[in-house]
Amino acid sequence: MSEPTQKYSISMPRDVAEAARARSGPSGLSAYVTAAVARQIERDNLNELIAVAEAEHGPITEEEIQATREILQRARAEQSAEPEQHRGAA
Repeated sequence: MSEPTQKYSISMPRDVAEAARARSGPSGLSAYVTAAVARQIERDNLNELIAVAEAEHGPITEEEIQATREILQRARAEQSAEPEQHRGAA
């Protein structure tokens, strides 16, 4: 069950508001802004988690970042190939 909604008043630059409204589609500006704020909260939480991990284990190196990117790219490639493999087996 989702949380009840509440109405808020916010201020933002007109060009940002107009761009958001143009992209919001049928779900509307409120849903678009809610999704954007939720993504920012997720990023803030992730940054806090990284800071705690780096404080305990030291900074993450560029090599570690690149290795993780390669693992993710391989996993995405494998996931993209799975539907093709299942179609071929049918």
